[in-house]
Amino acid sequence: MTALPKRETLNLRIRPEVRGVIDRAAKLTGKTRTDFVLDAARLAAEEALLDRTLFSVEDTAYGVFLTRLDTPPHANARLARTMRTAPPWA
Repeated sequence: MTALPKRETLNLRIRPEVRGVIDRAAKLTGKTRTDFVLDAARLAAEEALLDRTLFSVEDTAYGVFLTRLDTPPHANARLARTMRTAPPWA
């Protein structure tokens, strides 16, 4: 039997109304309050880190990338269908 990894404590001060919202959301998703908060915090942390990810490329590759971004798309059936389709928010 392998031991579970050690867990550390994270203490938070929270207003009762915020705790109530979290508790309701946790219950709706079938999670404990701790699991719900940890999942939300982890996702927010990952997004913050991904937003600041730096890609380093050679000048030539970057030039090709910029050229492709600036080049208008060629007309084709898939593009025409996409342009005729109503967006889901409309």
